[in-house]
Order: sequence, then C-alpha cells, then structure tokens
Amino acid sequence: MYKNLIVALWAAICVCFSVYAQNSSPPFKVAFLYVAPLGDSGWVYQHNVGRLAIEKSLNKTGQPPRVITTYVENVAEGPDAERVLRDLVSQGYGLILTPSFGYMEPTIKVAAENPQVKFESITGYKRASNVATANARYYEGRYLTGVAAARMSQTGVAGYVAGFPIPEVIQGINAFTLGMRSINPKAQVKIIWLQTWFDPAREREAAMTLMNQDADVLAFHTGSSAVMAAAQERGKWAVAYHSDMRKVAPDAQILAVTHQWGSYYTQRVEAVMSGKWASTDTWGGVAQGMISVGDFGPRVPQAVRQEVLSLQQAIARGKIHPFAGPLVDNEGRIRLAKGKTASDAQILEMNYLVQGVVGK
Repeated sequence: MYKNLIVALWAAICVCFSVYAQNSSPPFKVAFLYVAPLGDSGWVYQHNVGRLAIEKSLNKTGQPPRVITTYVENVAEGPDAERVLRDLVSQGYGLILTPSFGYMEPTIKVAAENPQVKFESITGYKRASNVATANARYYEGRYLTGVAAARMSQTGVAGYVAGFPIPEVIQGINAFTLGMRSINPKAQVKIIWLQTWFDPAREREAAMTLMNQDADVLAFHTGSSAVMAAAQERGKWAVAYHSDMRKVAPDAQILAVTHQWGSYYTQRVEAVMSGKWASTDTWGGVAQGMISVGDFGPRVPQAVRQEVLSLQQAIARGKIHPFAGPLVDNEGRIRLAKGKTASDAQILEMNYLVQGVVGK
C-alpha cells in the first residue's frame, strides 16, 4: 500500500515538475525600432498597435508569457539604427522588426553579422536568409481617399505634404490624384516635399502654405498629425493617414487610411517560435486586411461614405485597380496604355507623377 502511494506521489511530482519546466521556459523576445516618438496616432502608433496585438494573441491570462515585446522609439535612420540593432541582438531578442524604409540598409548589415536572429524589414525591399520584407498596398487606400476628397472639395485643389520621393510615396500621391480625377477630371494636387518623415513644425508650415494656395483638402505622408491639426485650425478638410486622427481633427477629418499590422506580426512571431519562419516578401492590401479606409468624420454625407465603402469592396474583389490605363504623367507622356493595368513591378518602380499633380 505504502509502495503504491509513494509511486503515485512520485508520478504526480514528475508531472508537476514537467509542467513547471514548460511554463518557466524563457519567453521569446521580439523588438521593434520606431523612427519617431510613440504618440497616440500616426505611423509609429499603428505599428505599436500591431506589437501589442502579438502579446494579446500569444500570451494567456494567468500563465507565464510565451512572448515579450519591446520597442525603441525615435531612432534615426542610419548609423544610430545599427547601434540600436546590435544592442537588441546582445540582449537576446530573436526577432527584430524595423518599420521604416531608411532602416533597410542597417537591418541588412546587422543581420549579416547575426545569422541566428530573424529580422523583418517593413517597407524595405532587400532580403537575406534571415531578413524578410513586408509592405502594404497603401495606394489602394489612397485612391479611395482621393474619391472622398474630390466629393468634399469646393476648390478642386488638394495639398499633399510628403516625406521623401520614394516609390511608396509616389504611388500614394498618384493614386490619390487618380481617385480625385475619377470624380473631378480637372482636380489638382499640389505637393510639398519635406525630405524628412517626422518634423511636426515643418509639416504644419507646409500645410499652411498649401492652404494658402487654394487647397481646401489636405493629405500627407509624414509621421505626425500636424497636417490634420492645421486643417482643423483653418476649417479645411484633411485625410488621416496610418491611423484614425479624429481626436486631433474632429471636424476636419474626412476619413482615414489605416494600416493593420497585428495579424501579420503575430503570424511571423509564431513562425519563428515554431521553427517555420522563412525569408518571404509580403505585399498585402485591402483584400488581405492590411489596408482599410473608414473612420469618417461626422460631417461627411452618408452618400459619400457608401460610395467609398462600395469602391473598397470592389478593390478587394479585384474589380477596380487604381492604376488602370491610360496613365499619363504630368509632363504629358503616356506611361500606361488604355486597357492595360500596371503590374506589381511597374508599381514598385513608379518614378513619375501623374497628370493633375503639380510638382516634380
């Protein structure tokens, strides 16, 4: 009897120890680099929403965490990014995500030195055995906001505050313009290039300048909500980008293009943890749930909302493509013939501005 009792107790102890050992294994560590300070809206904010989604999806209440995440904010692109990446590697982070185009080269360099660590270069295009790339088809959302902007504009002139003239930004400017001109063939989009992603003072100044040039609708591809705040102050319209910005511009916001990173990030972390991660290239849009438009302002008519949401469904089904020919650039050259649709390669290499854009 005592022998059986001892055997049973020992078995129970072994089971408990096994469970404890499994639950006490160190959590997988994931890190993010942010190109600007973390605020309550914008590019960095939306990626941070994705970071938090990882923990929410993979950790269970009342149990030791399977994964922990961290971030380093306001990291300059270039040598400083290399320093931060090496520091994170030294701290044992197994997956490092770098969501900014200017982080691409530092990511590739540090990844080559640390093949045991996985990296995700978000908006970059250079890959390696331990570096994957991912981006979203922002231009699909931009086209839809151009439609809404044209419906709300009285002057037919929009202003666009842009960071750097890289293909991703050019795609957005062109798609926005084509969306506007699908409603108003005479619409114009005026650009101011800042050569920076995040400088709220200069973003605001550019917005003011564009509104002084008859723009009654503003769009932007920068990191803060300064353009939205400027439109709110002047009683103009604006399109939010990256995230909903109605807190900043409750009256000015027409709608928002939001980027949804949580599902992708969670899948990639799970892949590393299960040993199934591979260097892939992802480019998802409305159909994949990575891009969405909505968050309409209270003054936007229901008819405009319905029109935009209907067009969004059409894009998801492949019925509408923002870059369908004919495409003519703003110097009069035909870039895509009538009846043709731009290929992914043509979109990724886009280096011209379409007819209706005022700028170079």
